[in-house]
Amino acid sequence: MFTGIIEEVGHVASIEIKGQQRRLTLASSKLIRELKQGDSISVSGVCLTAVDISRDSFTCDLAQETWLRTSFSRLKPEAVVNLELPMRASGRFDGHIVQGHVDGVGNVTSFERVPDGNDYLLKINVPSEITRYIVTKGSLAIEGISLTVAAIEGTQVRVAIIPHTSEVTNLQSLQSGDLVNLEVDVIAKYVEKMIGTEKAKSSITLEKLVRAGF
Repeated sequence: MFTGIIEEVGHVASIEIKGQQRRLTLASSKLIRELKQGDSISVSGVCLTAVDISRDSFTCDLAQETWLRTSFSRLKPEAVVNLELPMRASGRFDGHIVQGHVDGVGNVTSFERVPDGNDYLLKINVPSEITRYIVTKGSLAIEGISLTVAAIEGTQVRVAIIPHTSEVTNLQSLQSGDLVNLEVDVIAKYVEKMIGTEKAKSSITLEKLVRAGF
């Protein structure tokens, strides 16, 4: 489990294609010291496994589905990525629950400084099928970053970005039209399922009463 608090910004060293698979090598100067072969690591919001580690880089294997269903299809050598190691059991929970399971891919509409201010405003279009999980003031992981939704109108989401977040993530490298990984708050999914289950139970109970003549 991750928290969406980015620990390091790395970059793509190389992308090697092997049939339907791709081998992604990422340069790291900080987290590489803690990383061991077989460890999980969040790369721009995608939970990957480090299969090969050197002094200043690590390598992950990507299935074709991972490549196509995430923002990784826009990656090229030197592209900037957000890195986070899993949360320790003794760690502090600073963001929100992030699993590293991408629910959809959005695209950047704009990332601009707020007029007469130091903050930024990020606007992205999100897939319509995940909008039911996104609420104003709720949590949304974008490229693995735990962020708070400022507003949602239709399929457009607006997020206010403080200078620190802009400086320590890959947000400044994004351009209009770029794809971004999205992961909704998993709690919203559980709530939806529980409500659906209760509705189904109520319908079954009502049907039994009708059949019994009540």
